[in-house]
Amino acid sequence: MIRIKAGVPRRTRPRTRARRPLRRALALGMPTVWGAIAITYKLTCPLAQENDLGARIVTSAVFFAVGTGLIVQVRRSLLRELRQIRQIAGAAQNALLRPLPPRLDGLNIAAAQLSAERGAVVGGDLYEVIATEHGVRVVMGDVRGHGISAIGTVAAVLGSFREAAHDEPDLEGVLRRLERALARHLRERARAEHPAAGGLDPDSPVAEEFVTVLLLEIGRDGEVRALNCGHPWPYLLSGESVEPLARADPLPPLGPFPLPTELPFVCCGQLLPGEALFLYTDGAEDARDSHGRFFPLRATLTEAVAQHPVPVPVPQSVLGSVFTALLRHTAGTPTDDVAILVLSNDRKPAHPHLGARGCDISGSAAGARPATTMPPSTNYRQPNGV
Repeated sequence: MIRIKAGVPRRTRPRTRARRPLRRALALGMPTVWGAIAITYKLTCPLAQENDLGARIVTSAVFFAVGTGLIVQVRRSLLRELRQIRQIAGAAQNALLRPLPPRLDGLNIAAAQLSAERGAVVGGDLYEVIATEHGVRVVMGDVRGHGISAIGTVAAVLGSFREAAHDEPDLEGVLRRLERALARHLRERARAEHPAAGGLDPDSPVAEEFVTVLLLEIGRDGEVRALNCGHPWPYLLSGESVEPLARADPLPPLGPFPLPTELPFVCCGQLLPGEALFLYTDGAEDARDSHGRFFPLRATLTEAVAQHPVPVPVPQSVLGSVFTALLRHTAGTPTDDVAILVLSNDRKPAHPHLGARGCDISGSAAGARPATTMPPSTNYRQPNGV
């Protein structure tokens, strides 16, 4: 019986391994052959010993051909190694920021990221969506800086979130776990870069690192709770309306300052069936064109929603429209990492007798989405001064 792993039969692996020494021998042998041909021609060919113009032209042509062959061979070898390195790097980066499922617990999902560093799949932006017994938990974050240099911090925050999302009964516990993981990562990084310091020096560049984080929890009833540390609020897509999910002032980003004793989480009302959330990093709003004009994210999003008039916004269509417009605006070269995550609720209404936004049949108001209403759940600590 042939066991298959990663799409490759095991019995074919020895052949692949056997070919590696052959490829290495060819990579080293071809330049040697070209060099031997040139030396042999120079030492043994009578024409190479003559000094007239015709002989010199022939000799120059021979050495030109040999040199061209060497350059082509070296170029092929370098390109092959570059392809292998990119494949390995792409696999590692995809394992870090793994693809999200298209559907999770009644939510349709679409996400994409664009790194500002050429050749990188993952940059300084992060996102994750996990279904837990506490509800669907979402993180969207942005590490200071961009490109490959920020991947270590992304790995520390994402790894902590993937564990804490299941372990912690409330968002406060999740956010504090992220803070501790980031602080530990920065201390280890400071010791690695400056062993003599022995810790996180306040004057060290590492001490200036920070991460903006947005945590969301979407319950089975669509209730949305949030903790925001310096991140842009998502947009709520309802019909053809595009409005910020909340307007409460966020907490400071993680890193420079410790979290307060009491964390004022925000209750954002319900994500009703047929509505969607558009999460993004500030690289989308801050993208500029050749004339220095910022990308009109909200206007582009409004146009994208209007182009797809369906009861439930299709995340993939909205995502594709916004990314296409963004790349056109920046001529395909954004200067900062960009990450976008779209979540749409296509669950069936749990209470058909309720109207929009939770209004009862008598018409009592729940029209405007409250940004700071206290949730009734006992899992959450009563915040102060939201």
